[in-house]
Order: sequence, then C-alpha cells, then structure tokens
Amino acid sequence: MGSLAAVKKPHAVCIPYPAQGHINPMLKLAKILHHKGFHITFVNTEFNHQRLLKSRGADSLAGLPAFRFETIPDGLPPTDVDATQDIPTLCDSTSKTCLPHFKNLLDRLNNRSSDVPPVSCIVSDGVMSFTLDAAEELGIPEVLFWTTSACGFMAYVHYRQLIEKGYTPLKDESCLTNGYLDTVIDWIPGIKDIRLRDIPTFIRTTDVNTIIMNFVLSETERAKKASAIILNTFHDLEQDVLGAFASILPPVYSVGPLHLQINQIPDNDTKQIGSNLWKEETECLEWLDSKEPNSVVYVNFGSITVMTADQLIEFAWGLANSKQTFLWVIRPDLVAGDTAILPPEFLTETKERSILANWCPQEQVLSHPSIGGFLTHSGWNSTLESISSGVPMVCWPFFAEQQTNCRYSCKEWGIGMEIDNDVKRDEVEALVRELMEGEKGKEMRKKAIEWREMAKHATTGTTGSSYKNLEEVVNEVLLTKTC
Repeated sequence: MGSLAAVKKPHAVCIPYPAQGHINPMLKLAKILHHKGFHITFVNTEFNHQRLLKSRGADSLAGLPAFRFETIPDGLPPTDVDATQDIPTLCDSTSKTCLPHFKNLLDRLNNRSSDVPPVSCIVSDGVMSFTLDAAEELGIPEVLFWTTSACGFMAYVHYRQLIEKGYTPLKDESCLTNGYLDTVIDWIPGIKDIRLRDIPTFIRTTDVNTIIMNFVLSETERAKKASAIILNTFHDLEQDVLGAFASILPPVYSVGPLHLQINQIPDNDTKQIGSNLWKEETECLEWLDSKEPNSVVYVNFGSITVMTADQLIEFAWGLANSKQTFLWVIRPDLVAGDTAILPPEFLTETKERSILANWCPQEQVLSHPSIGGFLTHSGWNSTLESISSGVPMVCWPFFAEQQTNCRYSCKEWGIGMEIDNDVKRDEVEALVRELMEGEKGKEMRKKAIEWREMAKHATTGTTGSSYKNLEEVVNEVLLTKTC
C-alpha cells in the first residue's frame, strides 16, 4: 500500500542557477509545490551546498521526508572562497558540463527504493536549460523559471534582433559615453520607449562573441522548448509585457511575489529550510525595533554587485551627509579584489544613527515598519520585495537586467529615483534626503503602497491572478504526466 502511494505522489526536481538571487526564489517555489503535495528534490551545486552548510548549519538542509537536497558539480576548480563565483565563467561551465551529472542524478532518484517516487517533472532555472534534454529523454514536463522581471526577460528574448538590427556590437568604446546608449528602442513587444542603456547590459560590447552574449542567445532560444515558463512577478505590475509573450513563447505565467504566496501557507513545515549563502545577522531587526516608523534607509546592493573602493567611500559620505538613519549591508566581497574598509571618520560620524551588517534577513527588514526607503542595485528579488513592502527606492543598477528594472521602477511604476553610475557623494546625499523627506519621496511612498496592495491581491487564495496561475501550472503542466 505504501509503495503505491509513493508511485502516485508527484516528484518535482527543482534546480536553480547557482547564485543567491536564483536559489532564493526557487526554494520558495519548491516549498509551495511541497505544500501542494509534491515530493521535492532540490539540487544545489557542491560548492553552494558547502556554503549553505557553513552559513546555516546541517540542520537547515536535513530536509523533510518529502523534501530532500542533492548536489551536482558545477565543473569549476574547487575553491574555499566564500564569495559569489565569476558569473560568465559559471554560465559557461554549467551549460557545458552539468547535463551528464544531472542525468545521473535523475537515474539515481528513479532507481531508489519505494520511499522516493519516480521523477515526474522538472522545474529548472531559465538559464539552466540543459535540463530540457533530460526532461525530453524521460518524457516528462519541464517548467523553466526565469528569475528576472518580465520586462528584463522580454529584453533578453530580443537580443537576437538587437544584433540583427545593428544595435550591437558597439562600433567602439566611445559608444558608452557619447550618447549612443540613449537611442530609443520602440519595437520590443509590450515595452515602450526604452533606451539602449535600459536593455540588460551584456549588449554593451564591441564583440558579440563573448561568453555571456552567446549564453543569453542560447538560453532564450531554448526557452521555446519548455512546457511552460514562470516568472516571479504579478499581472498588474507588468501586464503589457506579460500579454506580449503569448505570440513568442510557450505559455508564460506570472506567479509572484512568491514570498507573499509562501507566507500564506498555514503551519509551514518547511520554514526551517533556508537558502542564504551568507550568515544572516538578525541583530539588525532588534535595532530596527527601536526606530521610528519610516525613519531608516536600508542599503543593500545584493549578492553579486561589486564596486570600487572609491565608490564605497562616495556612498558612505553621501549617507553620512544626508543625516539619515541607515542600516547598511556590506558583504565581505562587495569591493572588487579588496576588503570593504570604511573610513574611521565615517564610522565615528554615523555611529549613533547607523548599523552595519555582512548580511541580513532582507524580507523581514523591508517589511519592518521603521524602514522608509531602500538604496538598492535594482536586482529583481530586491525590487519585488520592496514593492511588496510598500518601500520606495533609490536605484544604482550594476549589471544584467538591473538597468531594465531600474528604468521601470523610476519611469513606469513611480517608485524609484536613479543614481548615476559614476556615483558622487553629493548626489547620494540629495537623493537619500529626497527619498526620506522630500515631496518626490512622499509621492513614491504613496505609489509603492498602492503596488503593495496589488501584490497582496495577486497572491490572495482563489481570487488572485498569481495564485490562480500557479494552480494552473501545477494542474495543467506539472501534473500532466503523473499517474
């Protein structure tokens, strides 16, 4: 009787791209599927598995009877450096080396004893599309989860046309500074009046044969082979772009914000399973408890952004001179090739109104009543979490589709202001002050609160668009081949 029940239980193998901003949303999705009755196998790379053990301890990865962790190698030489791996090198390696290891893992899972049901579907990161070959071989459905915004994904999908129409490669380096990047692109479906500088940054090259360019072209092309594609966004936020996918790709479903969906699970037995690759410092939450509502600027540039020592100093003095209270997350690897060292005078000047941390529980921080604004790199997880908490932003996009997210935050959604890439302390001071005290800041906060309510509505059980979309993905895609 037990083994028959196991056969009937659907088994989803979830595999994120091995970087923090991809692991977090995939783990949330996996937990939701587990709640809906799926046996889950969550696949990390060996390198990130070791980082998780270091940051969270073995207990957090022990899993549950129907929620287990497995690993595959990423193909890169071993290292004990506790930092994000080089992205182009990692993309090249995963796309070329991971498929045989992934297939071996699926074979092992399918030949295990009766307590593990056979693999019935794969949920893969959009940029781990080698997994499609394994799904095809097994005759099971595969959903690709692109962890970008819809607008960012749509821009990637049109890289090929940007090359064909001659927008990239750039003629020479001067195109980066002579106004060429202000060229308006008006032909990408669902996206209006976007400038070349707002397109994900990998097109800013004089050579279209870079690793990352070829990788994006290949991954977006292969997306057409998926059973369906899901995005961690919601209909009201990006409806024009979402509607435009229909004629281009397999069904695209908006199922976010996933962290709001997961918060609605009663008695969530997967709560202790975490995914942060750096140890979270929860002391900052107690510090926030002592602050007035909307009085603190939260500063975090995400898990990949690196800056120069000079840029760090400009941000530091901009924050100090703004006279605002702030919580600043400074990763150990934030400064390129060096340790992030702040001037002693800065620390003395701001010690009464600041707290610094290596990493923190960001969702809890952003939803804390004392947070009044967010100085961010415009990564998609950070942007969506800020929207879901009703927090306006000052945006300093670093790379990839962060530029696209920044453009939408500032121009379409009315919840952001952009800092120039060549950051200067006076501009940081002025924008942070405006964010926290100015009229523009008040307008942005009001707009952010409106978006927050729409995000909540999208994830409300039975009626919300994202809730219904996720049900459809489960019932009409992931369960189509299970017995």
